[in-house]
Amino acid sequence: MSAAVTISIDAMGGDHAPDMVIDGLRMAHVRLPHVRYMLFGDQARIEPLLKRYPDLDAVCTIHHTTEAVSNDAKPGQVLRTGRRSSMWLAVDAVARGEAAGVVSAGNTGALMAVSKFVLRMLPGIDRPAIAGLFPTIKGETVMLDLGANVDCNANNLVEFAVMGEVFARAVLGLEKPTVGLLNVGSEDLKGNDAVKTAAATLRDSGLPIRFHGFVEGNDICAGTVDVVVTDGFTGNIALKTAEGTVRLYATCLKEGFKNSLLAKIGYLFARHALHKVKVRTDPRRYNGAMFLGLNGIAVKSHGGTDAFGFANAVGTAVDLVAHGYNDRIRREVEHLHAAESQTTRLAAGNL
Repeated sequence: MSAAVTISIDAMGGDHAPDMVIDGLRMAHVRLPHVRYMLFGDQARIEPLLKRYPDLDAVCTIHHTTEAVSNDAKPGQVLRTGRRSSMWLAVDAVARGEAAGVVSAGNTGALMAVSKFVLRMLPGIDRPAIAGLFPTIKGETVMLDLGANVDCNANNLVEFAVMGEVFARAVLGLEKPTVGLLNVGSEDLKGNDAVKTAAATLRDSGLPIRFHGFVEGNDICAGTVDVVVTDGFTGNIALKTAEGTVRLYATCLKEGFKNSLLAKIGYLFARHALHKVKVRTDPRRYNGAMFLGLNGIAVKSHGGTDAFGFANAVGTAVDLVAHGYNDRIRREVEHLHAAESQTTRLAAGNL
């Protein structure tokens, strides 16, 4: 894609902002030279950082505000008093049509609340969902919801499946991604009423979705399906468990190779292979969780990420804009509701 795109940036969001944000934009600019940025934050802190990179400075405009959302701020508090914060102004730029998408590494709950309030929901979507990428044996898998909705009904899960399938096509470039519902077993009789009803709806909806059926926890990293759908409670636990497992194995490997002289010699022979594993499982490569279902592109970067991770979050936002993600969602949701209406009419006619 070579057409100019503008992305708004919460320059004060994240544990190491604004330094990390500017350095991340510098890295993103190398890969995405056609993208322009609207930076919202403290000009006195941002401007000196930008001046170090003239090429990046040329595609950035700074919109000054001294207010920023803290990591411990409550979403309700931000909605009441945070309208001049860098986060709110960055999201509002998308709502006003000045930017095609927003990226922030700030407070997740506050960003979700502000984005939902300012951007509103897409027609036909009940709740937003947080979607992210998992590394798998076969490549990458999209998973949602990762924490936006603790309790979900069957309709929510069906909408997540539709949004996740379009996300996989837009970001992973898959022509016909497979979709699975996370469950306690793969058999049709297992699971609660919500997942059973959602599975039946997906099978009978007539949507052009390759619905695999139920998948289990071990199927996520096995790459059994391209899209894993679940509620936010389960999805967030799965995400944090996976991240913790990666850190556990990394720590155990380091300790193991320091255990003896022979182990240290073994590391010299194995370090190239270990580096490949490290790169393959590096969470920064998968940084950039999308708030799906909103009437605008909003991407959440991990608050503790570095420049490399933030650059990947920016890349996710640009990919979604380039592939017309929200327009695709509108079409698929219209198709879904049309199919549901037809099913209802047929059922009524058979009474």
